[in-house]
Amino acid sequence: MRSNSGLRTWSGAARRATTGGIAVLLLAPVLAGCSSDPSDDVRAAAQAFLDDWTAGRTDAAAGLTTDAAATRTLLDQTATDLPDATLAADLGDVTVDDDTATVAWRATWDLAASPDWSYPASLSLTEAGDGWQVVAAPTVVHPDLGEGQHLVLSRSLAERAPITDATGAPLFTETEVVNVGVDKSKVTDLPALAGGLAAATGVSAEEITADVTAAPDGQFVPVITLRRPDFEAIRAQVFDLPGAVFPTSTRLLAPSSRFGLALLGRVGDATQEVIDETPGDDGEPLFAAGDDLGLSGLQRAFQAQLAGTPGFTVSVASSDETVDDAGEVIDTVDPVPGTPVQTPLVPALQNAADAAVATQPLATHLVVVRPGTGDVLAVSSNEAANPANALSGQFPPGSSMKTMTATALLGAGALTPASPVPCPGTTTVEGREFENEDQFDLGTVPLIEAFAESCNTTFIQQGLTLPDDALAEAAASYGVGSDWQLPVGIFSGDVPADATGTTKAADQIGQGQVLMSPAQMALVAAGIASGTPAAPVEVVGAAPAGAAPTGPAAAVLDQLRPMMRQVVLTGTATALTDRGDVHGKTGTAEFGDKTPPDSHGWFVGYRLGGPQGDLAFAVLVEAGQSSSVAVGVADAFLGAL
Repeated sequence: MRSNSGLRTWSGAARRATTGGIAVLLLAPVLAGCSSDPSDDVRAAAQAFLDDWTAGRTDAAAGLTTDAAATRTLLDQTATDLPDATLAADLGDVTVDDDTATVAWRATWDLAASPDWSYPASLSLTEAGDGWQVVAAPTVVHPDLGEGQHLVLSRSLAERAPITDATGAPLFTETEVVNVGVDKSKVTDLPALAGGLAAATGVSAEEITADVTAAPDGQFVPVITLRRPDFEAIRAQVFDLPGAVFPTSTRLLAPSSRFGLALLGRVGDATQEVIDETPGDDGEPLFAAGDDLGLSGLQRAFQAQLAGTPGFTVSVASSDETVDDAGEVIDTVDPVPGTPVQTPLVPALQNAADAAVATQPLATHLVVVRPGTGDVLAVSSNEAANPANALSGQFPPGSSMKTMTATALLGAGALTPASPVPCPGTTTVEGREFENEDQFDLGTVPLIEAFAESCNTTFIQQGLTLPDDALAEAAASYGVGSDWQLPVGIFSGDVPADATGTTKAADQIGQGQVLMSPAQMALVAAGIASGTPAAPVEVVGAAPAGAAPTGPAAAVLDQLRPMMRQVVLTGTATALTDRGDVHGKTGTAEFGDKTPPDSHGWFVGYRLGGPQGDLAFAVLVEAGQSSSVAVGVADAFLGAL
């Protein structure tokens, strides 16, 4: 009860007191109960209204106003005007004037795909018979909103920042594209049109026919978006087909559709040809921080940084659509451009890698790493391959694992490259026979020759003399098994430390339970080349992916490097003898349950010097059946440089 009501009660009681003192005695407790500050009741009423509104209980909130129906319409319209937005409300000062009051508050809207929108507002309240009510008015929503008006929200795109190469030059640039499609009104023979487009583009005729049939008259029906050179290659096949149309536009694209795909990622759809077709309120494509929009790789990992922050404008417009009301702008926030992400990619190396893997019809990967730094310089997979396998694939490494088996053997100190070791055609472990390719038998030869010729039996026999965890420790010295913390994950490999018997024997030659990715094998080669194994680097200036591997002892690497050079000079990779100072190790890795089993082809190595500096790399040809195909890809790569 307000204090001025208490005064009115006092006035009446005073008149009654003239007839006896008892009325005055009874007045004291009445005054004590009616003198509380009315601002507490006002605040509670305003808070109840805002609590219901912010919680989405619009019916309940409207019921706390002087016109429930009008307020319900107002709040529902605001929810439509600000789709998917949520409201937070903070109460401020309360002012009471007799039976009316004003409550200041701050509205903060969490807008979808836009920054928060915050503004000061106020609620007017009036005292009703049983309490305080919010006065129904458009100003409940915003102080500048008038009768018959509603809010209009339009978003504006931020400028998307580029992903750049090692020099800071953008890798994705605006590129002309041709949108191959169909104008339904111009079609004279749909089956013939669909067949012609299908033959040229690879999109199925059935899909084209269905899309055109379902489209409304006058609507452009997209079939495929092609870069200008790709379109020119099929122009003669499609240009004169009745109903086919070819509007042009520009898109933000990498230099080629496969360029660094595993690392950079896709933009929008599976072809890397579309930024995003989800329109904003202005009809333009919209990137929203935190949305993946079909992105992958670094495009997704750094979406918020690259996309920046969209801006917005809020204006008022007439709720009567027949009234021409341009609308008064009541608030605007400019978009904030994104921040670039720099990679260590070198376009010349990436292009050479892309050209090299393209020589193979089988799924093929090539990863290039800078010795000493771990910088990922190129990541390439051909059309037949799943690009993710270049970084995160898990494959048996075959004899390329002998780089780590040799590390363990040399580190144990019992052998040197010159040590004589037997290389029989077969060897038996716990009843299981292991053999060299075609069971070749070298007799007793220096370890360096057994390595160069990739003698399985030698490395099985010698590896079994080591402690069970020796191979795992040697691999770990190159970073194998590390938990790399990267924006795009790299499988660091798995070498069991407790293998025994036939599993331990198979592990020595990269079979058994050993698994590696092309990226990790490139890192192993880089560690051998530099003597200082490093954690992988996908983004320049990013936090380290993990602690740098300890690396083998320098004396071990000094012995291992000539062994890898001998592979190229006289061993299984002589096709690379004219490609400079190349060191490496071939690998043929059996997999599957066929008889005989299929095999992956590997080449892992490094080249010192050359126009691009020291380079370490790993090539994997899935189901290549022989390491020779991987050597061929390495030859094409180095030759292109």
